[in-house]
Amino acid sequence: MKEPPEAAPLALSQLPLFPLQTVLFPGGWMPLRIFEVRYLDMISRCHKAGAPFGVVCLSEGSEVRRIDPKAPPHGDAFEREVFYPVGTLARIEQLERPQPGLLVIHCRGLQRFHVTASHQLPHGLWVSDVQLDDTEPVIPVPEHLVPTRDALQRLLHNLQEREPDDMNELPLQPPYQWDDSGWVANRWAELLPAPAELKHRLMTLDNPMLRLELISDLLDKLGVER
Repeated sequence: MKEPPEAAPLALSQLPLFPLQTVLFPGGWMPLRIFEVRYLDMISRCHKAGAPFGVVCLSEGSEVRRIDPKAPPHGDAFEREVFYPVGTLARIEQLERPQPGLLVIHCRGLQRFHVTASHQLPHGLWVSDVQLDDTEPVIPVPEHLVPTRDALQRLLHNLQEREPDDMNELPLQPPYQWDDSGWVANRWAELLPAPAELKHRLMTLDNPMLRLELISDLLDKLGVER
C-alpha cells in the first residue's frame, strides 16, 4: 500500500514583518507601542482584517529606523536591518489609540515560520514569503523537570500578588499549559536575562523537551532556586 504524500508546508505570501531586538515565542504575550509610520498603517490593517503579522529578531540594526551618516549620497540613506530567518506569527489581541500617531497593542505568539524571501518597501516596511512550521506537539513535563515547572508557577503567583490591579501587563497570560514542556520552556525563555541571540536559538529548537532541559541548565547557572 502506498504511503500518502506528505502535505506541503502551509505558505503565506507578503506577510508584514516587525523586526525587534527581542524574541516572540509561540504562546507568548507581547505588548508593543507603535509610533513609526511604517508600522501604524500595517498594524491598523492587520487589526481590521483579523490578520497576523510576523515578529523576527534583529541580528543587525535597531528597531527604530535610523539615518546612516555613512551612507553614500545616492544609496539607501538608512542603517541596515538584518534579521534571523525564523520568526513567529503574532495575533493582535488588544489595540488602543491613546493619542494620534500612537498605537498600544498586546499580541500573542502563534506558529513559528521560516522566511523564504523578503524585501523592504520604499517606506521601510519588510514583507516576506514564509512557510509555517507544524504546530509543536504537546509533551508532558517529565518528572525530573517538574521543579522547573513549579518554580515558574511560584514566580507567576508572586507577580500576581505584586501587581494585582494590572494583570494584563504580566508577562505570563492564560491559558496556562503547565503540563506542556514546550509552553513551560517558552515562558521561562521569555523571562530569562539572556541575550536575544540565545533566546532565538532556543525558540528555533524543534524538540520542546530539549528546550526545557536547556532552560533548566540555564536556571542552575543563574542560581534560580527550585
